[in-house]
Amino acid sequence: MAEEKRLLVMDVDGTLINEEVIDLLGELAGRGQAIAELTARAMKGELDFRQALTDRVALLNELPVSVFDQVYDKISLTMGVEAVVKEAHERGWKVGLVSGGFHEIVDRLVDRLRIDYALANRLEVKSGRLTGRLKGELISPEIKLATLKAWAEVNSLPLSQTIAVGDGANDILMLQAAGIGIAFCAKPATRKAAAYHLDERDLKKLLPIIDQVSNQS
Repeated sequence: MAEEKRLLVMDVDGTLINEEVIDLLGELAGRGQAIAELTARAMKGELDFRQALTDRVALLNELPVSVFDQVYDKISLTMGVEAVVKEAHERGWKVGLVSGGFHEIVDRLVDRLRIDYALANRLEVKSGRLTGRLKGELISPEIKLATLKAWAEVNSLPLSQTIAVGDGANDILMLQAAGIGIAFCAKPATRKAAAYHLDERDLKKLLPIIDQVSNQS
């Protein structure tokens, strides 16, 4: 029997990579502790995601854009990322990244891993420095959900044929809407909200979960 076409959508910070990019930016801005505390509370669902992100981005004001090269050198792919993306493509699936992080880093990961779709926040830059503001629409939990739906529609797939993976409170809506929503090494509220969870930092182990669920349906 032919493999069913699917759409796999993953969060980036804390899921596809081991780090939170905004925390690394905060360290380079000399405001690491303040930003990391806001990040942790936002990912646990203790703070409004939009406000928490706006407040953290404001603390990056005046950083030179060259910091993205430094940050990219500091990030590491989560174990199994390359294997799971390769396997997904071999099965004929599409792979997307939807992130509350930033295109300045996500786009490099897209090229490196040959990802099909990506959506992330953009940081406003003037005269080669960050302004402390976002450019364009903020990637909220609702936007993550809408993006999952839009990419499924582009591929003529029902939501039942989608897979969503994430670790933070801002991933809950898309995890609950996907045919298979998997909380990955997630914060307690996210783990509780998702139908499935993987608590070991090896993304390749998503595949047995997906296959098991598919065989039961």
